Order: sequence, then C-alpha cells, then structure tokens
Amino acid sequence: MKVIAKNRRAEFRYHILEVFDGGLVLTGPEVKSLRAGQVTLEDGFGRLEKEEVYLWNVHIAPYKQGSLHVTQEAARRRKVLLHREEIKRILGKLTVKGLTLVPLEIYFSDSGFAKVKLGLAKGKTGPDKREDIKRKDVAREMRREFSGKQRI
Repeated sequence: MKVIAKNRRAEFRYHILEVFDGGLVLTGPEVKSLRAGQVTLEDGFGRLEKEEVYLWNVHIAPYKQGSLHVTQEAARRRKVLLHREEIKRILGKLTVKGLTLVPLEIYFSDSGFAKVKLGLAKGKTGPDKREDIKRKDVAREMRREFSGKQRI
C-alpha cells in the first residue's frame, strides 16, 4: 500500500467514528496525476446520491504531459466503489444529525488500484480542539524529557 495523500486536518476537525475503504473511479490522466502526488483532500467530502457514494471537492491537478484536446476538471465529483451493505450502513448513519463523510487518505493498493479511506465523522467544537492541542503538547514535552535523559 502506497499512501498518496492524507487529510491531516480531518482528525483535528472531526471525531472519526468509522472508516470505510473504497475504490475510486478515475480517468487515465487523473491516475497519472495521483502517482505524481498532485492531489488535495482538504475541502473534500463524501455524499450519497441515488444509493451511490460520490467524492466532492477533491482536487486532482490536471496531468501536465496530457493531451491538450481533452480538458480535465480538477475538482469534479468522483464515484467511490463500495459494497452495497457498506452503502446502506453509511446511509443509516448519515441520517443522524451532525455526521458527515470525510476522505482521510488516498492510496494505491498492492494490486495498483486507486483507493480512498472515507471516515464517518462528527464535527468537533472549540473546546474539543483545544483539548487535542493540549494533549499533543504534553506528549511532545514527555518525548523531549525522556529522550534528553538517555543521552548522558
């Protein structure tokens, strides 16, 4: 598994409740742009439409060496391939107020297919975010303390 892009802000903004893996339906130049690492997940989100999951606002830059005759939209919606049972479970949980579907990372599987990890998430409030920042600061300080004492 080769991770191409990771949405680092998702864990800061949301509580991730459940994670789903699905395939991405892409065109050829999009796959080449992915392999070059030209993708942004920051503003992306998932949406259910007619019992299918689509990824919105995930920006995949147009392939530079691609054809000039074929225009490529950078932020078009892309279909996510999931099992029917997973889609039904997502649909049931998205009806709860405040839950959303967030892309966590895009990667290539061992067989070479582009995959996406989607997280079922609930938004954090201001105090939750401050709590996370404090916890990370304490962990960083403890790592510094322990690493400094062993270097005698």
